[in-house]
Amino acid sequence: MQLRLGDLVDSLGGELHGDREACIDGLAPLESAGPTQLSFLSNPRYQQQLAASRAGCVIAAPAMRDAALARGPAILADDPYLYFARATQLWKRRSAPAADAAIHPSAVVDPDAVVDPTARIGPLCVVERGARIGPGTVLKSRVSVGEHCVIGARCILHPGVVIGADGFGFAPNQGAWEKIEQLGAVRIGDDVEIGANTCIDRGALADTVIEDGVKLDNLIQVGHNVRIGRHTAIAGCAGIAGSATIGAHCTIGGSAGILGHLTIADHVHISSFSLVTRSISKPGHYTGVFPLDDNAAWEKNAASLKQLHTLRERIRALEKKT
Repeated sequence: MQLRLGDLVDSLGGELHGDREACIDGLAPLESAGPTQLSFLSNPRYQQQLAASRAGCVIAAPAMRDAALARGPAILADDPYLYFARATQLWKRRSAPAADAAIHPSAVVDPDAVVDPTARIGPLCVVERGARIGPGTVLKSRVSVGEHCVIGARCILHPGVVIGADGFGFAPNQGAWEKIEQLGAVRIGDDVEIGANTCIDRGALADTVIEDGVKLDNLIQVGHNVRIGRHTAIAGCAGIAGSATIGAHCTIGGSAGILGHLTIADHVHISSFSLVTRSISKPGHYTGVFPLDDNAAWEKNAASLKQLHTLRERIRALEKKT
């Protein structure tokens, strides 16, 4: 496929410096883009890559105007990264093949499920009794949607996603475990994207809730009765224990863990591999990672860390004497 630069700016805006009739046939990173491809520069630190790039056209911020124009055709946009994102969307829309059947022949959809006519259900998917799939939503292959779970409009669920498996609930009984039936469901809002093999458990009594615009990466575990606020983004391999509440516009780094029954405020950002063991009431960036070190040094520091409480008491005692 080819796309005229003129058509690109007519669709997305931006200030084109170059031939409107010139065409691109792909999108690529600065360092590998060729003379017929479109790329972008969003961080001034990569200005050296811009100068060396062979890209046919580059999206750049107005502040980078001189550097961008010095190397050739450019589109100036206030937010080059966002502009590039929308360019990828435009490219996919124009290059996408004709839509397949709404429900793949190998999918299993219960007669009591409700699937909007504009939704797409991929190969080997299962949509159980009473589930509802909203307009424009796409279930890729092997997605499972449990009974009475609701998925909103324009969502994308990637291969292997499981919505509405039983939450992890058991009552101790004389050394054994008695199952607590999970009677809630999962409610997912609009414009949510869920990565491959991510699992969202149904609630025990009330529903697990994923609000509008949430973005979940691959291999995330969301426990029962969790609530994730609108437009929060969570990176791969994170784990969220049952009944945790995460606010809106948060970001959770990869492999982070959040313990159950905690509340995270809006606009909280958790670093990768951090473990959240207490509620967070104020917006901000939080980290709980013991730094990587040579193993021998790490063991000494870890041993010292265990003594901090005793050392603190000794210091307090000394301060009282002075």
